[in-house]
Amino acid sequence: MTPVYVLDLVSVFVFALSGALVASRSQLDLVGFIFVACLTAVGGGTVRDVILNRDTVFWVAQPEVILTASVAAVLVFFTAHLLESRYRTLLWLDAFALAVAVPAGVGVALGMGQPWAIVVIMGMATGCFGGLLRDVVCNEVPLVLKQGELYLTAAFAGALAALAALYIMHDTVTALLVCAGVTFALRAGSLMFGWSLPVYKGRPPRA
Repeated sequence: MTPVYVLDLVSVFVFALSGALVASRSQLDLVGFIFVACLTAVGGGTVRDVILNRDTVFWVAQPEVILTASVAAVLVFFTAHLLESRYRTLLWLDAFALAVAVPAGVGVALGMGQPWAIVVIMGMATGCFGGLLRDVVCNEVPLVLKQGELYLTAAFAGALAALAALYIMHDTVTALLVCAGVTFALRAGSLMFGWSLPVYKGRPPRA
């Protein structure tokens, strides 16, 4: 069992929980829960594997991934009503999943000997595309595009931190841990303290 496989499996489970919570906000049935949970759980990894032209997409090679996501969906279907704030829980689950999925993408790209730019992009794609697909399908404003949110930025910084740690320490596992830590710290800071980057504000053209 490799570190990348563990990261993929953990991110699948947590992203599936977040997908199922969005399904609960849309008041879907159990099959809808499972569909949205699986879409969220494997969306980013699927984009990653297709772009990198891996021999087999990860959840096809490891069908237990779909079972894991389905279990998470059923769990949320029967317990979501117990949560005081489903949206707040969603945000934190999504933050944790992002911090696991980004190093998973980075690890896959590193294992395939990809150049640094591709490693960064694959980390971001793995972390962000599942949530993006979830929100679009459920007609929610995508978290990845919300004004003032450190989401893409957190994924980008985490992937860069992994490369820096790998260059300094020459240890892949340590680099992936650094990636997870930086990604989560930035996303959590955005949620708790309102950290954000300046946003573009249009001005009327001069006469």
